Amino acid sequence: MSAPRRAPRRRIDGVLLLDKPAGLTSNGALMRVKRLYNAEKAGHTGTLDPLASGLLPICFGSATRFAQFLLDASKRYVATIRFGVATTTQDADGEVVHTRPVMLGRHALVNAMARFVGPQMQLPPAHSALKFEGKPYYDYARKGIEIPRTPREVNVFALRLLEWNSPDAIVDVECSKGTYVRALAADLGEALGCGAHLAGLRRTASGAFEVADAIALERLEADDDDARLACLLPVDAPVAAMKRLDLDAAAVGALLQGRRPPASAPDGQYRAYGPAGFLGIVEAATAQLRSIRLLPDS
Repeated sequence: MSAPRRAPRRRIDGVLLLDKPAGLTSNGALMRVKRLYNAEKAGHTGTLDPLASGLLPICFGSATRFAQFLLDASKRYVATIRFGVATTTQDADGEVVHTRPVMLGRHALVNAMARFVGPQMQLPPAHSALKFEGKPYYDYARKGIEIPRTPREVNVFALRLLEWNSPDAIVDVECSKGTYVRALAADLGEALGCGAHLAGLRRTASGAFEVADAIALERLEADDDDARLACLLPVDAPVAAMKRLDLDAAAVGALLQGRRPPASAPDGQYRAYGPAGFLGIVEAATAQLRSIRLLPDS
């Protein structure tokens, strides 16, 4: 007896705030969600390691055109850092490199953390998805091959100690895109002379979105289709923090034809709306508007 034919993929537009469980890759979570919605097109907006849990915004359909704005947004985490143990991957999944005694008080820890706030150059982990000559770093690391790694500029906006129960510290981290919290944990451990690794991580915010508003994967799997659809935010959600600009039909028509209508707004980028609703992203410059990224079916 042949298996039942799968229903054709359907167009879904919107944004889902998913609370990813620990132990699942971001891509694995994306695939499970995409199957639940039977969606044609979907993508996540910022990888979380399998060890980590928390907020993983997923864009469907037209919303994927604006996913970059969430990728570029600042992130916030609650991290558990275990001092005295360094690992190959800088997190709990790696092999232990060395152990050292932890002769560390709360005051010394807070003072050291303060030195890691602000713009800084960070060396990415050897076990990361960054590419060297077309292959991810972790491919080389697993084979024991040393490759050059270039420090990258990141920004730690805030680093707050929430709990200290030696050898574990629970910290609140707010940082720019591209910041590796496990590298931050390892660097902090080295600065304190005892080493450290990331024992746990939960993303609590991405841009203006918070994990308190996210949907657990288990709940999503238990819901029916109508309930799942009701969880989606609108297509313009990734750019909701941008200033709004309302345009008349003539300006919308000009933009869709590749022309630059007059701009009555100050220079800058805007989320634009016409008589039919959300149009996309436009930029005002020298008294003219130009399209940055418009919905394909505007």
